[in-house]
Amino acid sequence: MMSLSRREFLKVTAAGIAVSVLAGPAMAGQQSDEADKWVKGVCRYCGTGCGVLVGVKGDKAVAIKGDPNNHNQGLLCLKGAMLIPVIYAEDRLLKPMIRKGGKGDKLTEVSWDEALNFAADRFKKVLAENGPKAIAYYGSGQALTEESYVANKMWKGGFKSNNVDGNPRLCMASAVAGYISTFGKDEPMGTYDDIDAATCFFIIGSNTSEAHPVLFQRIAKRKESSPNVKVIVADPRRTNTSRIADLHISFKPGTDLALMNGMAHVIVRDEMDDARFHGKYCNFMKGADAVTFEDYKKFLEDYTPEKVEAITGVSAATVVKAAKMFVESAPTISLWCMGINQRVQGVFANNLIHNLHLLTGLICKPGSTPLSLTGQPNACGGVRDVGALAHLLPGGRLVENEGHRKEIEELWKLPPGTIAPANGRHTIALYEGMASGDVKAVFIHCTNPAHTLPNLNKMTKGLQTAFVAMTECFKSAETVKYADVVFPAAFWCETEGVYGCTERRYALIEQAIKPSGEARPALDILMEFGKRVGVDPKLIPFANAADVWEEWRLMSAKSVYNFAGMTRARLKKESGLKWPCPTESHPGTNRRYVKGYDPLVPDNHPDPIFFYGKPNAKATIFLRPYVGPFEPADADYPFVLTTGRVIDHWHTATMTGTVPELQKAYPGAYVEVNPEDANKLKIANGDMVMLETRRDKMAFPARVTDTCMPGLVFTPFFDPKLLVNKLFHDAADPVSREPEYKICATKVYKV
Repeated sequence: MMSLSRREFLKVTAAGIAVSVLAGPAMAGQQSDEADKWVKGVCRYCGTGCGVLVGVKGDKAVAIKGDPNNHNQGLLCLKGAMLIPVIYAEDRLLKPMIRKGGKGDKLTEVSWDEALNFAADRFKKVLAENGPKAIAYYGSGQALTEESYVANKMWKGGFKSNNVDGNPRLCMASAVAGYISTFGKDEPMGTYDDIDAATCFFIIGSNTSEAHPVLFQRIAKRKESSPNVKVIVADPRRTNTSRIADLHISFKPGTDLALMNGMAHVIVRDEMDDARFHGKYCNFMKGADAVTFEDYKKFLEDYTPEKVEAITGVSAATVVKAAKMFVESAPTISLWCMGINQRVQGVFANNLIHNLHLLTGLICKPGSTPLSLTGQPNACGGVRDVGALAHLLPGGRLVENEGHRKEIEELWKLPPGTIAPANGRHTIALYEGMASGDVKAVFIHCTNPAHTLPNLNKMTKGLQTAFVAMTECFKSAETVKYADVVFPAAFWCETEGVYGCTERRYALIEQAIKPSGEARPALDILMEFGKRVGVDPKLIPFANAADVWEEWRLMSAKSVYNFAGMTRARLKKESGLKWPCPTESHPGTNRRYVKGYDPLVPDNHPDPIFFYGKPNAKATIFLRPYVGPFEPADADYPFVLTTGRVIDHWHTATMTGTVPELQKAYPGAYVEVNPEDANKLKIANGDMVMLETRRDKMAFPARVTDTCMPGLVFTPFFDPKLLVNKLFHDAADPVSREPEYKICATKVYKV
């Protein structure tokens, strides 16, 4: 246990976690009282979904502050507080550009008509000569819901191509598959309010302090409120998150499945499970086969604390302590992010987190819930919910389900059989198909795959081969180097639309200012492009984003993703609402599957909990065996390399990198090396250190620190000058198809 005094605790939690509501304008050299009006919106960065108010004077955005009526209660992290300078960055892309002479030519500025026709003509040609499977759309969890809905409708209903995927495949697909396999439906049952009620936090695979700072501040505030609140952090690295932990579990990278099965073993062995709960509300499954609780107990015999110690390097006593703290310090909330999802067994890992809650009955109660943290601001509402992935249709429906296709065809007023019956290409298969020539044209929207894809040397071959049209706001985005057409998109508060964050909260970003230069709202770009390629205008009869939202809102009433009560007028008035929200008088839902809270549970249902996503109304506890990482360290590559975020930058730093204060704080990537390893390799702080994997090698300045355990090295991935994803493989989970970014084997040596 790490013991911190109150003063030390406050110092840790105050060190860059969250800033006051007016930090942004002060750092931007402007005063908040200059604003003539304040316009409501949502932060552009992570999946926390913090509400913001944008201060406008004349035709300029001059200030930003947190929305006191949203869940963040006026707080913003440093990145969010520095959003205003990003709007006016010199790097903004403000005119359409094309490569008239092909990939080797330079991008030149042209008119909108020329750019749209240039892209549309190529897509029409590909469709005519090669058919729907030869075109694709690659979207983003940063795009507005209305944009993703229209793109999905255009491709699957208009072009008859299911090649619709996006960067949420790289971050949240395993969480989606985990929720669906365990509960029958996607998205968490709990909300951020559970943070305030929890007395135990199980944080695994998440450096919440740096990736979701405002949420971490809320966790820290809850811990400070009572000595009874306990925090368990399971992470091979000793991060700022782990500094507030009562128990930090530093396991061998990639062995957390064994750890969680070990915790379950202790819970069952010591009769800390809730037999009445799992006996009534759960089924036990081994793969597709139903088994019994006794079978599950026998399965767990392979995960005694002693056996888990041999696999994970975590002492048997710590495994026991973690299990007991999880149960005895309840109510317990589990929080996780990319460290769990970005794995070749990411779905299994998600299932095992759910298992702990179902086994103990610590679920669907205040403070007790598994709550996956979302990496992007609209991966939930704008991709998962609208079905903008290769295997999905809107409202949780599946492409391969004939009944689901018929439902969507009727709702979209399409002839029967319009939607193709086979899944499209998921992200890795899509870029492989581009490289092979099977996919000849792709429209990339609101994302930077030339920086974010794994095994980049392989994946960028697809960008070099296929015709690439893209929307972008910043000239320096890595993917611009590969684009044949670049459409300048309006940025953030220059347009209007809905974001949906981690807790099922939908909130409206209202347009505060006009688009810069010749930039246009991406929704307008997408629809105009689609019409020029040949999409029937009757399929996309929308005059604006509000029209799109109205169609999607009414469609939602036909699914369990029901937010029919969230009219545009209501979203303008309120700072976000949580679905299900079936009527305009409904307040939104804090707790799914619970009678009296969830409007989809009938008032006359005989039980207080109803897992209606499953045919038999029972959640599933899975017998998921430990499977290690795809590429563990070995004699030739003896170190494990992992990657992640830093608090001052977000993803590929195309936005945060334009802010001098943020760029100065973290000007470039580095590699963390444990002092023990550094001593053996004669590496000192600041030395250039080579990381060499089976795919590539590159040199980083060293930070000698005990943040990493011996044998583990870490580097952030924001730096466009050091594209660390060139080092990682692209092996993926067989169910979710999400790649394992977090673990690969590497050599480490001084340059």
